[in-house]
Amino acid sequence: MLNDGIPSGPLPFKLNAADREVLAQTDEDFHLQTWEDLKRIISENRLEILKRRPSDLKRYIIWTTATKAEYGTIQNYILQKRLHWTPLPSADPSTGPAFTYNNPTPFADPADYKILRNDWPYGLAPGIVHLCVWTKTPISTRPEDGDVTPQSRELIEFFVERTFTRRLEEVEGTKAEDRVLWFKNWTSLQSVRGIDHVHVLLRDAPEQLLKQWMG
Repeated sequence: MLNDGIPSGPLPFKLNAADREVLAQTDEDFHLQTWEDLKRIISENRLEILKRRPSDLKRYIIWTTATKAEYGTIQNYILQKRLHWTPLPSADPSTGPAFTYNNPTPFADPADYKILRNDWPYGLAPGIVHLCVWTKTPISTRPEDGDVTPQSRELIEFFVERTFTRRLEEVEGTKAEDRVLWFKNWTSLQSVRGIDHVHVLLRDAPEQLLKQWMG
């Protein structure tokens, strides 16, 4: 066994430079990512530097190892235990699962997506909540780097504004543009590949709204 219970042998995913830096720290040394940090990271599209707290990253490595041993892949776990979605039998394993959906436009039909709290959020300052919006409808990305296409970005921005920003404003009666952020990991950064999802970060969101969004 290695650091704090991390099994020896191959790790369940490749550690990047940010991960290795985090594992060399303690939680006390770790800088929690503030709202201003997140705004800068997302605006610069430097998603690879988003970090989990050291203790959370170690637990995530251990959890991922055990979950892959039980379910084969993290994707299988998410489908069976969190989303309860059944892929089409004709889906190509090399490209990931495919699903029956009601509308070919992502986020156009609530039955085609599900909003869940991220089980393993990044190391965020207090008051920031990390949600994931999982979608059965594929989100188009650029083949050269896996980033979203301009059309996809426009669709996501409209969905996030309609679903999260406007709802916050309706409930609290104040502008909420600076309380909602979103990003979609490039393909190379995704821990759950093949099931399209968008990350949404909310600042000081009321618990009753979180419950409504997550059904």
